[in-house]
Amino acid sequence: MSTTKKLWLGLAALLIASFGVMLWLGSELYRTKPPVPERVVTQAGQVLYTRADIDKGRQVWQSIGGQQLGSIWGHGALVAPDWSADWIHREVVARTELMSRAKAGVPSSALTPEELAGVHAGIKREFRANTYDAKTGDLVVSDERALAMSAVAAHYMSLFSNDPATHELRETYAMRENTVPDESHRRALTSFIFWTAWAASTDRPEKVDVTYTNNWPYDPAIGNVPTSSAFMWSMFSILFLIAGIGLLTWHYAAYHGKEEAPVPPARDPMLDLTITPSMKATAKYFWIVVALFLVQIVLGATTAHYQVEGQEAYGFKIAEYLPYSLTRSWHTQLAVLWIATAWLGTGLYIAPAISGHEPKFQRFGVNFLFVCLLVIVIGAFGGQWFAVMQKMGLDKNFWFGHQGWEYVDIGRFWQAFLFIGLLLWLFLVGRALWPALRRKDEMSSIVGLMFLSTVAIGLFYGAGLMWGEKTHISVVEYWRWWVVHLWVEGFFEVFAVAVLSFLFVKLGLIRGKTATNNVLFATIIYLTGGVLGMFHHLYFAGTTTAAVALGASFSALEVVPLAIIGLEAHETWRHGQSVPWMARYRWPIMFFLAVSFWNLVGAGLFGFLINTPIALYYMQGLNLTPLHGHTALFGVYGMLGIGLMLFCLRGLKGNALWHTGTLKASFWAFNIGLTLMAVLTLLPLGTLQLQAALDHGYWYARSAEFMGKPIVDVLVWMRMPGDIIFSIGAVLLGWFVLRHWILPKADPSFDETTPADVQRTIDQSPL
Repeated sequence: MSTTKKLWLGLAALLIASFGVMLWLGSELYRTKPPVPERVVTQAGQVLYTRADIDKGRQVWQSIGGQQLGSIWGHGALVAPDWSADWIHREVVARTELMSRAKAGVPSSALTPEELAGVHAGIKREFRANTYDAKTGDLVVSDERALAMSAVAAHYMSLFSNDPATHELRETYAMRENTVPDESHRRALTSFIFWTAWAASTDRPEKVDVTYTNNWPYDPAIGNVPTSSAFMWSMFSILFLIAGIGLLTWHYAAYHGKEEAPVPPARDPMLDLTITPSMKATAKYFWIVVALFLVQIVLGATTAHYQVEGQEAYGFKIAEYLPYSLTRSWHTQLAVLWIATAWLGTGLYIAPAISGHEPKFQRFGVNFLFVCLLVIVIGAFGGQWFAVMQKMGLDKNFWFGHQGWEYVDIGRFWQAFLFIGLLLWLFLVGRALWPALRRKDEMSSIVGLMFLSTVAIGLFYGAGLMWGEKTHISVVEYWRWWVVHLWVEGFFEVFAVAVLSFLFVKLGLIRGKTATNNVLFATIIYLTGGVLGMFHHLYFAGTTTAAVALGASFSALEVVPLAIIGLEAHETWRHGQSVPWMARYRWPIMFFLAVSFWNLVGAGLFGFLINTPIALYYMQGLNLTPLHGHTALFGVYGMLGIGLMLFCLRGLKGNALWHTGTLKASFWAFNIGLTLMAVLTLLPLGTLQLQAALDHGYWYARSAEFMGKPIVDVLVWMRMPGDIIFSIGAVLLGWFVLRHWILPKADPSFDETTPADVQRTIDQSPL
């Protein structure tokens, strides 16, 4: 059996096993998720909240931005608090004060340490006791606890209104005035926040000292401390990492680079490529990539500035028109959209290039899909504005407004429209690739893998349609990470690896068989950790210990390929230096080299920093999370998208003079700006938050008291140099694309003579 066939069989077995386990654990999650009570009642029989209140409260939370305004169970934005942790802390404080006055007749500040410890022990017992009755659906709380809950609810009723008493707190949290104008909606919102806090502080019925969220958030006052499984599986994940690195290093030493590289052609083979009408039509995709990228940066700067002034931007009351939750929603979505558009445009460009076939009406399909993408962006973003500004009713919000789930928070109608658009993209790329798929040559496996990754990209976004408006939050989180982790981080990466390998084979720099085996092996390595590694996002989202074990073990393996990233970078650099004409591709190659660097730093170092259960237990939702997010999302996927875009632009106008000085400045501005952003703000601020969480509890690291410290203001302002340099890089990239397309100059060194021209000259020669 050939090596290629063995690798295909290995990849098939891996995918069947991995997705089988994922679906099994998903079914377990449906069975063990935290229950939503039909009623929350006191011992005296008073009904505090109903299931309808909690469901409506979640609708309200989603309509104002959901995870884009603070977070729930650690998932979401970072300026406002994590509402689950905040409720727990505020209820503990209120309960302590009430118990102190009831038992000792004095405020809690007057108690001795021994008396205070006794009060806290009683509060801990009450919090941890699971008083949910599965038969009746009732959650029973003591009359005394109901008083504390009422005090916390009153705080939130004030906070989400325009009450002057909580104005300063709204400024610190970057909340607009009257975030929830309707009083009944505010009351319902308090019921949802209470339920998330209850699930995070109450023992599972089958486990002692383990809450539905595996004891997250860290709060010693109620006994929320790391579980034994968090320690144990963190240790095993490090062992898996070391073993994986050892095995991969042995494989590279034994097998990699054993075949001789082909003799590179004397002339760029891509010059013979026929640019079809549909390939030309992809140019507009790259224009929109740059436009979306520039808008995303403006929104990112606005979102970051909210941490400084709260509701204003240099005196202008921006929160009244573009609230923080809205600018952050658009900023995070545009990050995915412009990168995905770059890759989608590359797919549409590269498919006819591979097959040499232009299907009928292909250009119309490319143009129609482009119009659909514009309609989706404008419609979805407009709907979110109406939702967050509370100008859209709750009954329409799910379909046309703001779903509230980070990265997948556009309305369901627009979400379904985008899924249909991706299926159209799959159809367009597939029909153009079809002749190449039918050919049996050394490129067939690469083409086949690229086609399968195209299928996966088209279909896996459909996981975002697997939940409804009232689906349990744990189940939504499960399917949401199918999209965010598997769609973006998994199969787009396989697609990119296949495209890059094809380009290097097409350029005559590596052999087709060698590239095929390398791509298949790399895909197996990526997906071994990448598929089941998804569960490291779900440690504290209502899952059981099985998710902790699988997530810890396989997310560690995600880092394994990055151990030999230097070899890949060297190989990419060697290809770029192999022949003089490769100078035409110097800057796409440089962006691919940057991908290797940020893969190691952003995805590898900063990713593994937060991936183990014990680390993420303390770090989830702190600035160490966006440290990984920014350096991995832009550093890896963004740089890759730009590199692919430049490769396509090089082919679309092959005889145009490239202004390499502009690209050089843009490239270094991106890398320097991203580095400064990471080391001057995100890393030190995240580290300070980590220390605060360890010393006082998670709630404190996200509190207004901590985030209002002068050192935090200084660190936030320290983002400005990196942000400015990074933004200059984006403007230069935009200027390069505009100038390259609108005001092109012919390259005087460009040789348009093709082998056919040479042969024609010979045939016509009288000699």
